[in-house]
Amino acid sequence: MKITAIETLRTEEFANVLWVRVHTDAGIVGLGETFYGAGAVEAHLHDTLSTRLLGRDPLRIEAISRDMVNLPLAQSSTGAEYRAASAVDIALWDLFGKACNQPVHQMLGGLCHDRVPVYNTCAGYGYVRSHRIKPVDTWNLGASPGPYEDLNAFMSDAGGLAESLLEQGISAMKIWPFDPAAIENDGRFITAEQMKRAVEPFEKIRKAVGDRMQIMVEFHCLWNLPTIKRIARVLEDYEPTWYEDPIRMNSVNALAELAASTSVPICASETLGSRFPYKDMLESGAIGVVMTDLAWTGGLTEGRKIAALADTYHRPYAPHDCTGPVAYAAAVHSSLSQPNTLIQESVRAFYTGWYKELVTEVPRIEGGYVYPMEGPGLGTDLLPSVFERSDLTRRVSTLD
Repeated sequence: MKITAIETLRTEEFANVLWVRVHTDAGIVGLGETFYGAGAVEAHLHDTLSTRLLGRDPLRIEAISRDMVNLPLAQSSTGAEYRAASAVDIALWDLFGKACNQPVHQMLGGLCHDRVPVYNTCAGYGYVRSHRIKPVDTWNLGASPGPYEDLNAFMSDAGGLAESLLEQGISAMKIWPFDPAAIENDGRFITAEQMKRAVEPFEKIRKAVGDRMQIMVEFHCLWNLPTIKRIARVLEDYEPTWYEDPIRMNSVNALAELAASTSVPICASETLGSRFPYKDMLESGAIGVVMTDLAWTGGLTEGRKIAALADTYHRPYAPHDCTGPVAYAAAVHSSLSQPNTLIQESVRAFYTGWYKELVTEVPRIEGGYVYPMEGPGLGTDLLPSVFERSDLTRRVSTLD
């Protein structure tokens, strides 16, 4: 079997989502996805990677993975080069599963869990729907075509939101009420009034549901070390599950210092590319929970290595998802096939909303758990309507 074409698709409406379809002479097509800077990733795929892919055996996934990132500018990052490689890698695993008529989790070694608990990232329907993504508290707030505008809810009625999630069996939620202060002060300091306002959602959650709800805190890498230490001490009284990306992930020593100063585990990081920075952070004791985004960090090939590395250090694994439906399906396959998976990120405004506008199947979530995808490969595909969209940009590189 040979790769005969690399096809990319992106739309104006979902401007950051890029789909990659790997075509073969056997008629099998693998589907992958990445997120952010879709135009730049598309260019790298066709202008650089296509010559490394066309004519290759698509089942030589490990070799192809290494070749895609064996470039001067693709070294342990989540830049366009790594995002392109991630999308192709996911597509190759989808193709592998289809060729063997097995789901991807079986190709990864089989199920380690019959189901995995989920937490709800409290985003809303328009959170990543536009290209106008900025690290602020109101990412496209106001677009509410359904009942789960959870971004607005955690900002205004966190206790009611916690009750709503528990009614669905979801006992963990992620919020980021410190972002407005970080943006206002450039992450350099926080005032007493800002601290009080940011802590309010935690107070409301604990008052409404007590300790029945786990609370993950997202910081989006916005704070300096002294300030996040102060925030961490204040939040310890509310017993959060983890602090996610509290500072920029470019200093092992700073992150280790923070980890040593708090009883709450540090979760890191969707922003890290490849297993190598994880190794340094794990060795230093800086990470308590290992998070990956498979659409950014090298796909399923690299993701399973990172999960295994985390297990070596007795750390749990928690795949990221706040991007697109294909990457979400890949993350679920990864979660269910890794022994040290703690929990799977999910966004109910996404999997009940715009994900269904784009793909044939989304993972099944019931009673606070996500269940295995069925069918060969990833178990999902783009809907025919995606190929008919008026805002679609399609580009194909073919084997001469």
